[in-house]
Amino acid sequence: MSLCIAASPAFASSSFRIVDLTMRDGVTLKGNVFTPDTPGRYPAILFITSWALPSVEYFVQAQKFADAGYVVVSYTPRGFYTSGGFIETAGPKDIADLSQVIDWTLAQTPSDPARIGAAGVSYGAGMSLIGAAFDSRIRAVAALSCWTDLPYSLFSHQTRHLQSAGLLGLSAELTGKPSAELQQALSNFFANQNLDSVIAYAQVRSAATYLDRLNANRPAILLGNAYGDSFFGPNQLTGFFTQLAGPKRLELRPGDHAIPELTGILGLPNDAWTSTRRWFDQYLRGVNTGIATENPVQLQLRGQSTYESFPSWSAISTSTARYNLSEVHWWSNEGDLTAGSQAAWNKTLVAGDTVANGGVALLTNGAEAITGEPISAWIPAVDRLNGAVWQSDWLSSPQRVRGAPHLRLTVTPGSSGQTTVIAYLYDTDWAGTGSLITHVAVTLRNAVAGQPYAVDVDFPATAYDVPIGHRLSLVVDTADPLYADKAPAFSSVKLSSSSSSPSYVSLPLK
Repeated sequence: MSLCIAASPAFASSSFRIVDLTMRDGVTLKGNVFTPDTPGRYPAILFITSWALPSVEYFVQAQKFADAGYVVVSYTPRGFYTSGGFIETAGPKDIADLSQVIDWTLAQTPSDPARIGAAGVSYGAGMSLIGAAFDSRIRAVAALSCWTDLPYSLFSHQTRHLQSAGLLGLSAELTGKPSAELQQALSNFFANQNLDSVIAYAQVRSAATYLDRLNANRPAILLGNAYGDSFFGPNQLTGFFTQLAGPKRLELRPGDHAIPELTGILGLPNDAWTSTRRWFDQYLRGVNTGIATENPVQLQLRGQSTYESFPSWSAISTSTARYNLSEVHWWSNEGDLTAGSQAAWNKTLVAGDTVANGGVALLTNGAEAITGEPISAWIPAVDRLNGAVWQSDWLSSPQRVRGAPHLRLTVTPGSSGQTTVIAYLYDTDWAGTGSLITHVAVTLRNAVAGQPYAVDVDFPATAYDVPIGHRLSLVVDTADPLYADKAPAFSSVKLSSSSSSPSYVSLPLK
């Protein structure tokens, strides 16, 4: 039996108006409403704006959806621009606001209460997800450049994300009114104190905290993100996606935070917004767009326009290649990445930065989405006093990395105790230029000086093809401008490997 795709009805025009949305506590939110001109009942979509952006952010997309037969309400959350109240960072007041905006939409527009959707980029994405956990009227969600685990976003592997948190704090001050609770959380974060309270603040604002409620409500959820998202790294999405019980789809693309959706915001052709339209047409309009029967995991290969699809996250890789870290040779001052067994070794670093780095938040990985070129470093220039380098043989077959590579490394902090290590995995060409595949930072808090610690950590997931004739390079150092934590100046950090505690990199391969 074949399925017929229903034709989408055409709507010639829609009307637009600016509205004030008054909440029960007296706070007024500023919004825009788009309504099809043809009489009837329509599915409704609530667009929640991104952090530090006003409701005009979605003007072009809202107009397109309205012209296609949707009621669209776009609003600026409390605390930003001319919306009242204070910035609550997707807290309980924000989630209550979303439900009250749904109430207003049903009362003031020709919307169908059985066909309500919520969507947004970044801030609006996270609020849409949490809102769907608390309001079962939301039947479909498109969460683009979203977070699901805010503690992980701010503080993954015990390492504070300096640039991203700094940009969030600065933009909040410039465009809105941060709440006292947000100001205290940021103050503690940057001062490196009372971090448990920061984590508690962030957990309340994480969709992962309410996974059971989401699964009870079973909205159709589209998740989108970028491999190089410097605000909301992709690894937090994969486990969350796997545990979702309702209709679901995960799309990952090259770029940085909110970059994959940017051209669509401007009204240009855009894959993320095309999927969003197909998702809502399928689950709100009842039009068979085919998206419900496609593989739910969609990965755009880095440096390419090609997509690969998979039936589940666990299916994206079919094998694993393990590269053991050898001793650092005196004649080359670098070690080998090899499949063979290795003797015990140790290498001591002096705390400091090297040419290996994760780039600048938003800009570096954002440029990759446009140019297809990842951040690079000339591997011979890595300072061997402040960093350690391991390289594989030249590849005789491509390494198609799909998913999250894994690093195991034994780290012994020097006299200072607490320390940080950053590991960078590169695709290196014959001239020594390394293109960054992925990187990860790990901080050992409350560590005991001189005591070895086994670091087991996943790199952020990616979809990257390392070509024949190139080789893999692993660089480890102790500082990166992206992060607030680093090894204390002039301290030492010892890296080591032994039969009982081997050090290696494991690659998930297609």
